[in-house]
Amino acid sequence: MKTSNKFTLTRIIFAPVFLILYFIPIWTGKLAAISMFIAIPFLIFSEFTDYLDGHYARKHNEVSDFGKLFDPFADVILHLTTFSCFMFSYNPELSYMPCVIFILIMYREMSQNFLRMVAAKKGVAIAARKGGKAKTVMYVVSGFYALFLETLVRTGFVPEFFGTLKIISLVLFIISLIFSYASFTDYLLHFGKILKEE
Repeated sequence: MKTSNKFTLTRIIFAPVFLILYFIPIWTGKLAAISMFIAIPFLIFSEFTDYLDGHYARKHNEVSDFGKLFDPFADVILHLTTFSCFMFSYNPELSYMPCVIFILIMYREMSQNFLRMVAAKKGVAIAARKGGKAKTVMYVVSGFYALFLETLVRTGFVPEFFGTLKIISLVLFIISLIFSYASFTDYLLHFGKILKEE
């Protein structure tokens, strides 16, 4: 396997590991703070592999149609996994990712993957566009912000204005949702004709 694809595969493998790290304290009532100290650098490295796979693909001339499909697939696996985690908290009364936003984002990502599959059948590999990259940046920002809030909860450093911080989290997820559909619209405008041909 090419070096770039190994980094991409890392995101797919790390996604369920992050999920387990996040939920162990919720399932057991133990290791709340420790789970965050492990999960945060773990997720940072997972996201960093998105840069590494592109870097090595260009450096070693490994850019391929397979990589153009594999990379966004790994992104979807990682981000949907983390977003599903943020619908829950160590504090059972809290949630950062509203269920309806998660479902709408999941619809977008599944539709985008379907478009990529149809395009691949036609011999067209849809690479990430600027709108898609901006969407991914918002996913990362909103995800790490929610993880920051959950860290406050699990370490017991919850400030009096935590409600305001939580509202900011909601706003970030709403912006992520808007970015996701704006970028999907851009993909449809450029590649939607592939669907019309079916």
